[in-house]
Amino acid sequence: MFKRLFGGQTTPEPTNRLAVVRNITVGRTVSLDPLAWRRLQPETVFNLDTDALEITAQGVVELDGGQHVHRFYTDDHVMLQAMSDDASGAEAYDFSLFIPWTSAYPPGERERRAWRDRLSEPVFDGTAEELPTYPRFWFAESDARQPPVTLWETIWDDRTATVPYGRIFQTCMLYARDLAGGRELMMALEMEPEKAPGKTSDISHEIMVGIPLEVGEFNA
Repeated sequence: MFKRLFGGQTTPEPTNRLAVVRNITVGRTVSLDPLAWRRLQPETVFNLDTDALEITAQGVVELDGGQHVHRFYTDDHVMLQAMSDDASGAEAYDFSLFIPWTSAYPPGERERRAWRDRLSEPVFDGTAEELPTYPRFWFAESDARQPPVTLWETIWDDRTATVPYGRIFQTCMLYARDLAGGRELMMALEMEPEKAPGKTSDISHEIMVGIPLEVGEFNA
């Protein structure tokens, strides 16, 4: 009131510099329909003990074809992912939800090569991780060995930040198996954060188990 009377200027709202996909961005809460994974039980290994995701970080991957992968993370590393044909995510499609399954730090180059070899096979044997066998979803049309996909993901943890929190180089492959009630996904990847000058980066091998999501199964 006093600023209006004496001509003071109001402080503008900070600009949201991140994509907002179906109202989802850092600081928002996503509500999930638990039927999205319960309909796959008892076959699925996917399980989530909450129907609300507090989004605390956001990633984006720009693919060679111009598509964008938008990823939204919780502090517990649950990830909601969407594809879009533009950077804004206005026409997003192909939604999926992933939970972390295993995380390991390879001690040397031999273990890294062995991991990349596993990701090159048409089938991923998950016995060592207490998972079933997953056929390859990417490049599923071929039974030949296929090098995993490499990409850069830019991570943000503040809607108004002018620079990202960091970037992560990823070597990954996506798998899927059909269940009676739908499909279960599995993503296996090597993650290497971009190194700051004078510092070394920790390399990790991650497995995430996921499910496809329909538009009506989540909202923010």
